Amino acid sequence: MEIQKPLILIANDDSIASKGIKTLAEAMSEIGEVVVVAPDSHQSGMGHAITLDRPLRVIPVKNFLPNVTAYKCSGTPADCVKFGKHFLLKGRKIDLVVSGINHGSNSSISVVYSGTMSAAIEAAIEGIPAIGFSLCDYGTDADFSHTVPYLKKIAQKVLDEGIPTGIALNVNFPAKSEEEIKGIKIGRQAIAVYKEAFEERKDPYGRPYYWMDGELYNPDNNGGTDEDILKENYISIVPCKFDLTDYQTVEKMKTWNL
Repeated sequence: MEIQKPLILIANDDSIASKGIKTLAEAMSEIGEVVVVAPDSHQSGMGHAITLDRPLRVIPVKNFLPNVTAYKCSGTPADCVKFGKHFLLKGRKIDLVVSGINHGSNSSISVVYSGTMSAAIEAAIEGIPAIGFSLCDYGTDADFSHTVPYLKKIAQKVLDEGIPTGIALNVNFPAKSEEEIKGIKIGRQAIAVYKEAFEERKDPYGRPYYWMDGELYNPDNNGGTDEDILKENYISIVPCKFDLTDYQTVEKMKTWNL
């Protein structure tokens, strides 16, 4: 009797045309049945946005990869997971959702803005084990070759061991370098923020427009963070949840005389 392969749904925020998603889909096809639903255009920084005010267009992508069924979607990363779960794969048990591989880090505060991680967290909301993969290299032609063995290792471990309901793993890889990756470490999200700067420019008609830029400010010196782990050339894994309640503050606020 043939053993049924796990069903793996893949999304991202860099679009169906990105190098990262093909690397991820190819790796996942070695361990499961893969269905890809990804945005038809770049959706980086969209966070957990969903489409409510216009129709979604979903089109099959021919010759994406051998043995991989793929679709491009006009919506956001979270839309892609919703559509995959509730329409394309309706009635089937999805064993794992993986998102990425993102072109660029999603460590520390970036997880809040990340479309890649929002796709994974959307799956966690649905009760599906989920992983968001990111590489600390923003280049469109980034080298993902060193991630492949770890993609399969981490995904297979989640399939075998499971993770708690409502949890998505935020996995960040150091950029490819001459130094080999030292291994994997589990850590926490660094308490860091972006310090934004806006550059004013003029269009050909003399009207102002603005580019937002900035850099990460990380005063977190308590150790064990995803930023620390990546600097040591390890792969960082941070378990994330969508429940944003601070329960310690709830208890303190119960003493308020409201």
